[in-house]
Amino acid sequence: LRPEDDYQRVLHIFCISRFFSRLFLSPQSAMASKQKAIAEGQFTATVYNLISEQKYTEVVQTLEAQLEQFPMNRAALSLLGWCYYYLQDFNNSSKYYEILSRACPTVIEYKIYYASSLYKAGKYAEAQRAAVQVDSPEFSQRMLKLQAYCKYEQGEVSATKAFIEQCAPDDPDVIITQGNLLFKAKKYDEARKTFSDALNTVGYKPSIAYNIALCYYMMKQYPQARKFIVEIIEKGIKEHPELGIGSNAEGIEVRSVGNTLTLKETALVEAFNLKAAIEYDMKNFDAAKDSLADMPPRSEEELDPITLHNIALTHMEDNPSENFPKLNFLLTVNPMPPPTFANLLLLYCKYGYYDVAADILAENAALSYTHLDPELFAFLDALIIQQTAPEEAYRKFDELAKKHIDVLRKVTKEVQDARNARDEKAIKLAIEQYDEALEKYVPVLMAQAKIYWDLENYPQVEKIFRQSLEFCSEHDVWKLNVAHVFFMQETKFKEAIRYYEPIVKKFQDNQLLQVQAIVLANLCVSYIMTSQNEEAEELMRRIEKEEERVAYSDPEKKTYHLCIVNLVIGTLYCAKQNFEFGISRIMKSLEPYNKKLDTDTWFYAKRCFVALAENLAKHMIILRDATYNDILTFFDACDQHGKTIPAYISHLPDQDGQMDNNSVSYEARRLKTLFLRLREF
Repeated sequence: LRPEDDYQRVLHIFCISRFFSRLFLSPQSAMASKQKAIAEGQFTATVYNLISEQKYTEVVQTLEAQLEQFPMNRAALSLLGWCYYYLQDFNNSSKYYEILSRACPTVIEYKIYYASSLYKAGKYAEAQRAAVQVDSPEFSQRMLKLQAYCKYEQGEVSATKAFIEQCAPDDPDVIITQGNLLFKAKKYDEARKTFSDALNTVGYKPSIAYNIALCYYMMKQYPQARKFIVEIIEKGIKEHPELGIGSNAEGIEVRSVGNTLTLKETALVEAFNLKAAIEYDMKNFDAAKDSLADMPPRSEEELDPITLHNIALTHMEDNPSENFPKLNFLLTVNPMPPPTFANLLLLYCKYGYYDVAADILAENAALSYTHLDPELFAFLDALIIQQTAPEEAYRKFDELAKKHIDVLRKVTKEVQDARNARDEKAIKLAIEQYDEALEKYVPVLMAQAKIYWDLENYPQVEKIFRQSLEFCSEHDVWKLNVAHVFFMQETKFKEAIRYYEPIVKKFQDNQLLQVQAIVLANLCVSYIMTSQNEEAEELMRRIEKEEERVAYSDPEKKTYHLCIVNLVIGTLYCAKQNFEFGISRIMKSLEPYNKKLDTDTWFYAKRCFVALAENLAKHMIILRDATYNDILTFFDACDQHGKTIPAYISHLPDQDGQMDNNSVSYEARRLKTLFLRLREF
């Protein structure tokens, strides 16, 4: 028996794991029977050779075939339980050890392995009962620790302490568990010191090093956390090249390394998840994806719940219809990553599927008490009812906002008191609390403002933002949305420029594409509307130059910034009834079509053509024949390049692709037919 840490934990919007002490298994006696596929007299040698080569899946297939002939073959059952344990398939492992513990009640080891497998399978209550059945002074300490771990996973801190107090205080597992309890109590620095003591006691272990990195992460000391993560990864690369670390990132399909005990002992999966969490918190979303891709390769069905959750979260923007099912699946997994339920509801609301969010909330009422804090539940409730009762939603948001403002005022006073006392530690702690409180307040404020935004009551939105100026004036999200409000009022373009320009100036020319395209587009329009055409042209030249640089370094990468800028400018001119110039910008924006034409760009382009068709049908404008010819040529190009591009996308997988004629090509032909009729009208 050997101890291992394997406690899973998730941090706010992003999910990571950490280790908790567990029991490992030792191999049992091999079989002495024969099988047709194996030479006579070579069965035992063959099975053990497969085990020595870590081909556990082949061993399982061989032994399960043997069990069909001899269902109660003890050796086969024992090795199957052990191999499934090594494959991290603890449900099957516990199944076989349960059979063995009943068939051989005098063999204490089977009872221990059964309890350990149940624990690793997340069946904590059953593992607790199984541990109690182990009546052996030799293993009493191990069973006490296992019971402590079960209570810890069930959130029963006092019961965990009670079991730990009965164990030897100098036991490394006990020290680690004490660190876990400190971590749970949010005493991260004390937990880090405890884990460091454990590391000094037992020597270097990736699992303990990971615990220390996690503590640094929780204290937002990312450089120190990275140091331990890099050490774990480098040791994994050096000592276990067979795990293929980083092979996924090369863009070629590689063979899965499976969920072996070796992979678990290296803590590589946990380290890469933590590395991705750090990048995600720092808004380096591409780096977060790369960190997850660098993991030892596994097939999707082999992924642990934590990794599956993180992959779904980081790739949601790329393909929502593919990643929503992953989060829905995780609701059925035991144990489920704690933030899954909240993230799924928030993402459905983000993409406008409020009815689906309401259904999931109703169907999983029990989870709302265990996985949603009261403030988040109130926020989601207000978001959902906003669609049918905006007045009631506004009232609920207002109540939440007042609570957050009270907290912000209280923390502001603590910051001032700490500064007056010149207590650097207290200042740092108070500022961290202020930032945390502000991050909770801003989403409520934005949801409250969105109610009036949807009603196009932009002066009222501006009023709401001005009321929050005291706390949010330096918050990037607040400044960005204030700029949008000024822009939408169409009389305050100079004020919009004042807020947009600092956002753009944060980035050098070679980082310009990191700015949201709509920010660049709105800034260009604001320049144009304030007669600063030279500034608009200069900004567009910088964007074009940067896109050319990206295209040269990565010809396959698609960039849409200049396309969106031209779409916005073209839409502006169309809205001002200058259709000939506006439509020319729209058509130019989608060149070259193989890189710029997609579902989103087509959606905004076709709206301008529909508006133009409406004005032509009403005889409000007249187009030159040359413009008609350009438009028809444009539709032909869209027809040619848009055959495989959907005209619209549903983020709900059961609705995706069910409608006929869902392609840009089809809509382009329909619009061409319309304009041919209008030219003859």
